[in-house]
Amino acid sequence: MSENRRAAVLGSPIAHSLSPVLHRAAYRKLGLSGWTYDRFEVEETALPDFFKHLGEDGGPAWAGLSLTMPLKRAVIPLLDEITDTAASVEAVNTVVFTDDGRRHGDNTDIPGMLAALRERGVGRVARAAVLGAGATASSALAALSRICDGEVTAYVRSEARAAEMRQWGERLGVPVRTADWDDAAEALGAPLVIATTPAGTTDALAASVPDRPGALFDVLYEPWPTPLAAAWAARDGSVVSGLDLLVHQAVLQVEQMTGRAPAPLDAMRAALAAR
Repeated sequence: MSENRRAAVLGSPIAHSLSPVLHRAAYRKLGLSGWTYDRFEVEETALPDFFKHLGEDGGPAWAGLSLTMPLKRAVIPLLDEITDTAASVEAVNTVVFTDDGRRHGDNTDIPGMLAALRERGVGRVARAAVLGAGATASSALAALSRICDGEVTAYVRSEARAAEMRQWGERLGVPVRTADWDDAAEALGAPLVIATTPAGTTDALAASVPDRPGALFDVLYEPWPTPLAAAWAARDGSVVSGLDLLVHQAVLQVEQMTGRAPAPLDAMRAALAAR
């Protein structure tokens, strides 16, 4: 693909998104000088109208879109097809516009999580713990369905959230046990802990990190390191960050949108570090 093309990330809020840094770095490395990648503030209610008017300005053809919150579920009715991976968690973060005019949706967060874990030496685990519930937690369960041999314990704040996580476990084929957030310190003894909560939520757990921790995947990246991640690393535990996830899911997006593989992981990570 040498012709001019364009792509973008959509969401709200969107000003903080680092996706343009990653995708533009990939285009430079791949020699796609005519490609652009922008960001657009788009609310859920405005998404259908955004899709309706795509390409009407007569500019370069659209290659694809990255979707962040709150659009990952709202975009599904606007697409012609979605992958089984996206369907498993009812969330699309990647849209590719095919040559025949179809809108193809995928979820690169799940394989991105697995790639980030592999890079840090985390393969199969006997059991795992998930801190929090919601969209990221369901993606975590989907990833764990591929690498966890035993039970996943989800630590949540309400019975409603607990019920949701058990339902996701049934749907994804993962045995999920739920526990109260007040007992979240118990999670830290698991071979793999995935923290999916907002900034500050896990700070109080830093004092409870065991002497010989397993692996921690903290999906946050700003601020970094979190107190929990810092305490984990201080005890020589393996730490995977939200930046690792961000890069690996973007690598997969670039490959799908450009048709070039492998995407330049090192160049993308260097651009992120230099931002």
